[in-house]
Amino acid sequence: MSVITDKKAFEKAVPIAVTDAKRAPKLLASLGPTERRWAEGSGFDGAPDTVCAIPDAKGNIARVLAGVRDAADPWALASLPQKLPRGRYALGKGPVAIAQENAAFAWDLGSYQFTRYKKGKRKPADLQVEGSARVKESLEMAHAVRLVRDLVNTPTEDMGPEDLSDVAREQAERFGGRFDEWVGDELLGQNFPAIHAVGRAAARPPRLIEINWGNPKHPRVAIVGKGVCFDTGGLDIKTAEGMRLMKKDMGGAAHAIALARLIMQRELPVRLHMLVPAVENAIAGNAYRPGDVIRTRKGLNIEIGNTDAEGRVILCDAIAYAVEQQPKTLIDFATLTGAARVALGPELPVLFANDEKLAKKLLDAAEAERDPMWRLPLWRNYRRLFDSDVADFNNSGRGGFAGSIVAALFLDYFVPEDIAWAHFDVFAWNDASRPGRPLGGEAQGLRAVLAALS
Repeated sequence: MSVITDKKAFEKAVPIAVTDAKRAPKLLASLGPTERRWAEGSGFDGAPDTVCAIPDAKGNIARVLAGVRDAADPWALASLPQKLPRGRYALGKGPVAIAQENAAFAWDLGSYQFTRYKKGKRKPADLQVEGSARVKESLEMAHAVRLVRDLVNTPTEDMGPEDLSDVAREQAERFGGRFDEWVGDELLGQNFPAIHAVGRAAARPPRLIEINWGNPKHPRVAIVGKGVCFDTGGLDIKTAEGMRLMKKDMGGAAHAIALARLIMQRELPVRLHMLVPAVENAIAGNAYRPGDVIRTRKGLNIEIGNTDAEGRVILCDAIAYAVEQQPKTLIDFATLTGAARVALGPELPVLFANDEKLAKKLLDAAEAERDPMWRLPLWRNYRRLFDSDVADFNNSGRGGFAGSIVAALFLDYFVPEDIAWAHFDVFAWNDASRPGRPLGGEAQGLRAVLAALS
């Protein structure tokens, strides 16, 4: 249940008094002598993510004191569902006021556990909040984040190209979108040769997944997500350590599907066009090879310098198809480069954009939503790093320089200047647990992008 909004289901709940470290002394001074001694004896000082449950005379919890960094932090209460004993709680009077919608978002995702294969460690505590339009939207966003996490956390055996397609179809059918896909050799017949080349060696055939939704009179927004369901590296095989987490290489697709869900669910005034090229980069006798020249939908020819730079190869066909529909805005998500993680670490997704107005909207939304991102330049002088003697350009850069920029510039070849485009190089993974953000799959930039499109 976790977050309860239905007044008919309301019952007596334990109040939570929220404070920060600065105002904790005032809160403690307002307590009765017995409660104050208990809180002080527990060492409660209002530090972020600290909690103190104060009992009544019968040993039941009478009230909870919770420490936060600041009221606007969307994760402020995220540690409580797993820390508090099972039961029902509600926001009470305290020095720091938390908006009901922020409490609902934090509590819902603080309750998240990936339980497809293993029971959760414990059932989380429940929170009663007053229902409102904002609370509803916060819970919709939390459920979209859960969707990203579940998709990324699921091993490839159960989240291959067809499974990813099933999830996208389910979202389209649920919210009134039109679903289409092209599978296996159909990709060749419909002129998606680059997607086919990368995915043809896998036992499960590659596919291009498509959702269309919305009023044709509204501005067209294209959302593209990299769907490499597993990446061995191909014939340029990864190390065992490098391959260990490659179930998450479809994290961009998970973001695209979740964003499409939100756009349809919120009924935004846009004409949505979502595309996910879904493949496994596998090793077999018919795998694409280093040195091969691959034709793309746009007609440009790519020399394969490295089969482990496959994400940009499948994305270029999907992006070329998206721009044929002349969208006003094009946004793609991809777990594209390790270089982005070297530059910014696991918590900051990289933003590239060819349009200053779009970049500003995204960065402003990121700050407002506290959904961080960092912009890097589309430094086109670096196109020389993937020059080719036998094709229009190479799919990998020389010398290991500017890896994330080179990958973005590769995609830049397929986007006309008159289409506002943003590219997100995301990690889609928490490398360590934090309140509300457990180790494992994660949505990055999703809240900011939706806010910018709304």
